[in-house]
Amino acid sequence: MEQATFGGGCFWCTEAVFQNLNGVQKVVSGYTGGRIANPTYKEVCSGLTGHNEVIQITFDPTVISYEELLEVFWKTHDPTTLNRQGNDSGTQYRSGIYFHNEEQQRLAEAYRHKLTAANAFDQPITTEIVPLPVFYPAENYHQNYYNLNGSQPYCQFVVKSKVDKVKAVFGDKLRPRITAD
Repeated sequence: MEQATFGGGCFWCTEAVFQNLNGVQKVVSGYTGGRIANPTYKEVCSGLTGHNEVIQITFDPTVISYEELLEVFWKTHDPTTLNRQGNDSGTQYRSGIYFHNEEQQRLAEAYRHKLTAANAFDQPITTEIVPLPVFYPAENYHQNYYNLNGSQPYCQFVVKSKVDKVKAVFGDKLRPRITAD
């Protein structure tokens, strides 16, 4: 198994985007890139700690590659808005790829370069690509948030649209659904 760490705005959204992909074993919401150890959600939301809301994905590279995860990452959030995703604003919502090794760094930078060269976005890409300094798991109530709280308004109006986009664009990468006879 390998790991990938991405920040694409609210971790409830990014967690829901990745957790049903075939080959993804686990997705953990958390924080990285800040100035204090073991921050709380309240501290991160203050914008004073420098942390980013991120997800850490454990995946089987024989089933889904890091490049495929990058594709999902780039296509399911806006990498051109500095410190903002939709109505969520603050440094904790910045776009970021936090690489675990030199190969991940190379692949992430190459993908960003490809998107920039193709003028894939109307504005410059602001996604930071930096080594993962340390990952702190978020509090338990943030884990598996969309699946446990899907009827809440934020989930219905913000998270669900991202999940629906993944189903439409990446349906071939989703785990097969088990249906009852």
